[in-house]
Amino acid sequence: MSWITWALILTGVGLNAAAQLLLKVATRPLAHFSQFSADILGSSVGVLIKSPSFWSGMVCYGASVCVWLAALSKAPVSTAYPMLSLGYVVVAAVSVLWLGESMGPAKVLGIALICAGVILVSRSTP
Repeated sequence: MSWITWALILTGVGLNAAAQLLLKVATRPLAHFSQFSADILGSSVGVLIKSPSFWSGMVCYGASVCVWLAALSKAPVSTAYPMLSLGYVVVAAVSVLWLGESMGPAKVLGIALICAGVILVSRSTP
């Protein structure tokens, strides 16, 4: 695959990961809701609509779909789709650094296995 195809794949993965992280930030004010009801749903929607992180995340999702379509037009789906799992790696690392989440040995092992799988898939591409 050409460097442009790889750039499209990695850009799509990065935008998708950014969207997930931004949506997580947008939902932080909702953490105090302990039950689900129609009132809470209405309040949650109100909080999200006013959140720049929510809208930034939505823009990242939209951009990621556009970039992903371009990537799929150039790469075999059997190669491109497994690359989406790199988003897990990015989100896990950034969530530790930016959001203060924890990373135990099981998560580290899982991420290492994901990376190994992505390397195997990328090297098997003709």
